[in-house]
Amino acid sequence: MPTLIDNTRPKSETRATVSAAARAKGKGDAKGGLYKPREPIYPKLVHGRWRTIKWALLIVTLAVYYITPWIRWARPGDLPQQAVLVDFAGRRFYFFDIQLWPQEVYIFTGLLVISALALFLVTALFGRLWCGYACPQTVWTDLYIVVERLFEGDRNARMRLDAQPLSFDKVWRKTGKHLTWLGIAFGTGGAWIFYFHDAPTLIRTFWIGQGAMTAYVSCALLTATTYVFAGWMREQVCTYMCPWPRIQGAMLDEHSLQVAYLSDRGEPRGAHKKGQSWEGRGDCIDCHQCVVVCPMGIDIRDGSQLECINCGLCVDACDDILGRLGRPTGLIAYDTDSAVAARACGQKATYKLIRPRTIYYALALTLVSGLTLWALIDRPKADVHVIRDRNPIYVRMHDGAVRDGYTLKIANRTFEDRRFEIAFAGLEGARLSQPGRPLGSSVGVDVPADEVVAVRVFVTGPPDAERPSSLPGRFVVRSGDIQTEAKTVFLSGAANPQ
Repeated sequence: MPTLIDNTRPKSETRATVSAAARAKGKGDAKGGLYKPREPIYPKLVHGRWRTIKWALLIVTLAVYYITPWIRWARPGDLPQQAVLVDFAGRRFYFFDIQLWPQEVYIFTGLLVISALALFLVTALFGRLWCGYACPQTVWTDLYIVVERLFEGDRNARMRLDAQPLSFDKVWRKTGKHLTWLGIAFGTGGAWIFYFHDAPTLIRTFWIGQGAMTAYVSCALLTATTYVFAGWMREQVCTYMCPWPRIQGAMLDEHSLQVAYLSDRGEPRGAHKKGQSWEGRGDCIDCHQCVVVCPMGIDIRDGSQLECINCGLCVDACDDILGRLGRPTGLIAYDTDSAVAARACGQKATYKLIRPRTIYYALALTLVSGLTLWALIDRPKADVHVIRDRNPIYVRMHDGAVRDGYTLKIANRTFEDRRFEIAFAGLEGARLSQPGRPLGSSVGVDVPADEVVAVRVFVTGPPDAERPSSLPGRFVVRSGDIQTEAKTVFLSGAANPQ
């Protein structure tokens, strides 16, 4: 169904989002050129269902971010006791009982693909929920606005403060706000580095100058970016820096739920006096409350816009006004373009959650999730790599036997010490030995938990003039119910091994 676009009221050339300070300084005038200075946006505090959900998610996401590095998790021996740790020095990633090695990068790849597909599916169904509720830029910007309100008051008070000349009251409020912002930014950068080092150890060494240089650099970068992005740039990050608003255009269609202004109900809009009849007019009284609460500074009545993050605050503001007027709520609501157009044409609105693109995303998400889970469950508990001796490539013994040398690197990917027994398959009558140990004795090695041990092994083949110059073989390494193999070749010297 085609989407009905009805621009009943043209966009105002001078937006209501231009601040009093900007107007006082004459910055609201268009000067042309490729760059336009940022016009401060002063979002007004609003109460309602969607604002409550945003508060809850803000608390949960910040709690997860700041608390997770401090969760302890018992592991044997000298293994890290931190539940979630990206250990670059030890080349491991720990997530509670899960331990991933660099060789298991395919699991990380699967997790990234799962995250992307889940984001695609949610966007196709419900619009930019990630941007409006869970994106770090949104979460920290909300937190910074809370601090701003504590020091400077709500929208009108902040606008008046910015417009007034310098005074002691203005200085202490601005100073307190920015110092608190810097404190939050430093806490953000500090929490980030705890994911890469043991948190209790790092918090002690950090303050006495004995921490890793990477910790100081990372903390400084995260502090600076958090302060600048959440404090100074805010909506510019979403509009100009983030690629997601542009990518989402390929995932949204007329059946995707988005924050929408129901023009069929709202138009024609205009001021309304108490006791005045509602006949022949829409429910929108042109109060601009949907604009002043928007953190992006847009007017949702202008239709779908790249800047809209679907946070739903304009829904709460509009519902509050309509409730006071005794009118039905939902003039601004989560709706689809198709439903809005259908109602405008006098038809029944229909909602299609199941459609080709959502099916494709759901199937792809299920497939990749299943493969990643299978790879995680079925991943080997041990691994072995073989390196052949290159000089000499073989040794002929006095009795005509041929001995080849190998170095085996055995990885124990479990959380307990294990002894691995080594065998060689593919050469009849082959005997294994280790340097300093008699021929024919058992060949094995003790490998500590979560470690890699290199062991030198000799394979001696009996005299055989008809043996080919090279034979395929494999090392078999066992420890209880764990078995792993590695292919190699045995060079006999019976002919040119090339």
